[in-house]
Amino acid sequence: MTDAEATASLHGSVPFAAHLGIELVAAEPSAVTGRVAWAESLCTAGGALNGGVIMALADNVGALCAFLNLPHGSAGTTTIESKTNFLRAIRAGHATATARPLHVGRRIIVVESDVLDDEKRLVAKVMQSQAVL
Repeated sequence: MTDAEATASLHGSVPFAAHLGIELVAAEPSAVTGRVAWAESLCTAGGALNGGVIMALADNVGALCAFLNLPHGSAGTTTIESKTNFLRAIRAGHATATARPLHVGRRIIVVESDVLDDEKRLVAKVMQSQAVL
């Protein structure tokens, strides 16, 4: 089940997330979970969900996780570094990413995301740094 209100808010502020069809499942400071459905239009020539889609999913849930952990008085956040390790392909169903804060500082927030397939197998591991604005 998705969080329709949080998804609408994400789509309103990040049009690319809406374009990809990213849906938020849960959004709390301790963890943000979102998903994107496999679609032929989002795939590589071999029918696997494009790695850029997986990275965009992780970037969006990671950025929201960082935003929910911003220090008081901060204006926002932006990704300054992201590293993705791909472990398997998704050829059906959903990619579901859960982002958790590893470090919340005054200037940098580090977020780690696990991307899973519908069988709960690890598809990708993403580490990103978010600058506090």
